[in-house]
This record gives sequence, structure tokens and C-alpha cells, in this order.
Amino acid sequence: MLKELKISPKRIEKNIIKFIREELGKTPFHKGIIGLSGGLDSTVVAYLTAKAIGSKNALALILPFQITSLKNIADAKLVAKKLCICYKIINITPMLKVYFKNFSKVNRIRLGNKIARERMSILYDLAKKEKALVIGTSNRTELLLGYFTKYGDAGVDIEPLGSLYKSQVYQLAEYLNIPRKIIKKVPSADLWKGQTDEGELGLSYKEMDEILYFLVDRKYKKKKILKLGYPEKKIERVESLFKNSFHKRNLPRQVCQRQLTHLRPRLRLRCG
Repeated sequence: MLKELKISPKRIEKNIIKFIREELGKTPFHKGIIGLSGGLDSTVVAYLTAKAIGSKNALALILPFQITSLKNIADAKLVAKKLCICYKIINITPMLKVYFKNFSKVNRIRLGNKIARERMSILYDLAKKEKALVIGTSNRTELLLGYFTKYGDAGVDIEPLGSLYKSQVYQLAEYLNIPRKIIKKVPSADLWKGQTDEGELGLSYKEMDEILYFLVDRKYKKKKILKLGYPEKKIERVESLFKNSFHKRNLPRQVCQRQLTHLRPRLRLRCG
């Protein structure tokens, strides 16, 4: 592993716990709600949230679709029970079938995006009911590459792992002693059969994290990263994903007040 990506898990744990407490402290809420998938990131967030605000204030939703792995559902339940977190399972298949029944053909990317947004819609509905904040489970690697659904899995109130690359989340998971089978699990959004993060993105997380570190944190140009021994095609792939997902990482653009003031005299109502 690149030495620059090594972390102090104890210090990171302390900082994230403090972050969760402080962000909740800025609101009238005392609870946090998490979409628990049975994967590494959501498990780490569940552990940290339970430590930050107590198990009784942490809520978990398990939201399977018809192709969701039964092993992932079982692992999510295992984590919730291990942490003594109250959890609820809601099958989102019926509502998505109703929505898509009038469409003759739906590609898997569109379906995957709809699944992610449906889950977030439910999380926010129950967050309203429980007076809770929605706690996100995305990591820095996913956010920089745009490997998330806009207003889906990234549509959250706080993002505890947002500053950690995936390889750093693994380090934190080891320190937190989360179940070994979850750490060893192949990373997957589980949106269709056989889908894996690394297969879809075309690189290993190790490669993505290291290239992103030099590209984003060190602001190296491609030529300089090439000299470090990384393949040109992989650098270009990471660069492309990073640049093309810029819009996903920013709030909606607005017309500034000055522009509106400038345009206002030109507006006329047409009569008749």
C-alpha cells in the first residue's frame, strides 16, 4: 500500500465519532438512520454511529430488491443484531415493478439508479417519522469517481467516510474488528447479478486510490503520474471518471442576483 494512504485508525475513529456527534448537535435531532447493505462501508458507518450516539439512537433500514443477495441481507441483519441497533427490512421490489410496468425496456444502469433513489426516498421518509438524520455510507473514492447515484446513495445529510479512500476504510474496518466475512467480501453495489465495483470501474480499488491521490491530493499531471509506473490507460480512465462526474459533486447551479437584475428590464408581458 502507498505509504501516504496509511492512516491512524484510532485517531480517525475518534474524529469521525466527534463529527457525527457535532453534526447531530447542530440539529434538533438525536437519532441517525442508515441504509445497511451488508457491505463494508455501511457496516463501518453503523459501528461508528452506534459508538457516537448509542445503539438506541441508531436505526438501520435493510432495503432489498428482487436480485439482492440473500447473503448480504443476512450480513446486514448480523451487523444490526451485533450492535443492538433497531432495524427494519422493506422489500422495494413491488414499488419498482409498479413504476416500470409501463416501460417496455429498461437498461440496468437506469434500474440501478432508480433502486438507489427509491431507497433514499424511504430513508428520508422514515427519518422524518423518527426525527433522525440520514447518515451516508459513501467513501472518498466513490465520490471522486462519481460512482454513486445523484440524489440516491449520495443524497444524505452527513457523510462520515467522505474523506476516506476505500483502502483507508478497509484499515478502519480492521481496527473496528467488524466481521471478517464482510471485510473479505468482493465490493459490490448489488444492483444486478454479478455486478462488482472493480469490474464496473475497470480498476482495482488499490489502483484507483493511488492514482486519485496523486491526481487530486497532489495535483499531479498525467505525465508525472506515468513516471511513477502507473499504466496510461488506467490513469486516463480515472481522469475521465473524475472530470465527467464534476456535476454530481456540486450543488445545483443558480443564476446570480446580478444577472437577474440585469435581465429584469427586458422581461415583458404579452397581452392578447
